[in-house]
Amino acid sequence: MSTNPTDISVFKRRESEARSYCRGFDKVFTSASGSEMISRDGERYIDFLAGCSSLNYGHNDPDLKDALIAHIQADGIAHGLDMHTDTKAAFISAFEKLILAPRDMAHKLMFTGPTGANAVEAALKIARKATGRTNVVAFTNGFHGVTQGALAATGNSYHRGGAGTALSDVTRIPYEDYFPGCGDTADFLEAMLNDRSSGLDAPAAIILETVQGEGGLNAASPAWLQRIAELARKAGALLIVDDVQAGCGRTGTFFSFEEMGISPDIITMAKSISGFGLPMGLVLVKPEYDVMGPAEHNGTFRGNTHAFVTARAALEKFWANDAFQHDIARRAQIVEDGLQSIADMIDGARLKGRNMMRGVDVGSGALASDICALAFERGLIIETSGPEDEVVKILAPLTTPDETLLAGLDILIGATQDVVNAQKFAAE
Repeated sequence: MSTNPTDISVFKRRESEARSYCRGFDKVFTSASGSEMISRDGERYIDFLAGCSSLNYGHNDPDLKDALIAHIQADGIAHGLDMHTDTKAAFISAFEKLILAPRDMAHKLMFTGPTGANAVEAALKIARKATGRTNVVAFTNGFHGVTQGALAATGNSYHRGGAGTALSDVTRIPYEDYFPGCGDTADFLEAMLNDRSSGLDAPAAIILETVQGEGGLNAASPAWLQRIAELARKAGALLIVDDVQAGCGRTGTFFSFEEMGISPDIITMAKSISGFGLPMGLVLVKPEYDVMGPAEHNGTFRGNTHAFVTARAALEKFWANDAFQHDIARRAQIVEDGLQSIADMIDGARLKGRNMMRGVDVGSGALASDICALAFERGLIIETSGPEDEVVKILAPLTTPDETLLAGLDILIGATQDVVNAQKFAAE
């Protein structure tokens, strides 16, 4: 038996069968910087996964790293439960000044357990307590986490099957364009809400993603989102926007809904909110719905002190003005052009998503998986999404240099061409 601590056999021998990403990326990674990861054998990989959008600012951003190291070296607080700390005060102040005030948002900040799922759990509990109702409206192909309450709002049957029990108090409604060419699905929700015999219990909340990350990069239009927001208001339900994956600049603005003409009552955030890949969950709630009592939704790791340090540094570095936002838009055009080249190779393929949360639906999970596998062999880390894993999905760090972005796209385009050619040859 090998005693090498990086021997890959130790994972297969001792790690649970629940492991997932490592099955597709069967390497031991030892370091990372910017938009690249380096394996134990010295191979460099361009990262188009970015911790599933947890590393929007790349790996080990030097300014964020310096802030964290300085905090640790000064014996700064490492764990403070939800006590007052200088790091929490600095983060809240920066968030208020750079994010909330410019957007005229009065939301309160609730620090939850360190995952997006825990933020969603808190959001659902807030809505239910504020309204006195239990039912929640969620949407087809939505993904909100895999803990019990969040999983009830998640659509994916594979993940739902892992619960081992009934998942209740959620009514599933079709997302926009779920029935292409068959009308506005908001009309369906409106009819259900207005019909006393529809079987739809009055909802405490309507929860949605403006771009469905795991559901296949389905992007809602402003008009549809405005309809849903208005329906929530008329029904007395709170509107929850799950911005765990789509937030922190991934769709071009800090919040994914900024240009959509809606004002969510509750917003959930995690993933890149820490700026450095550190665990941190956050719920933004309008003051009138800030109804949870002291420790009513608690957790030992609510409010990661180290994450406060890097989150503040990220806000001050990237969101103090609109230069970074303009840079995201420019890079998004590079991504779109590359994905269009792929779509042009495959009959029926189409681009999906928005801004730097983009992908191409190649029509087949097998085809998408083959493309991603070959791309990984050639030095690109990229994954799929969608109900059948049919979407090749790009989540590159928003800070990826143009030359790295183009190099990654070249790998992806070449892998697609070779897989398509191989399939054509096999069919002849």
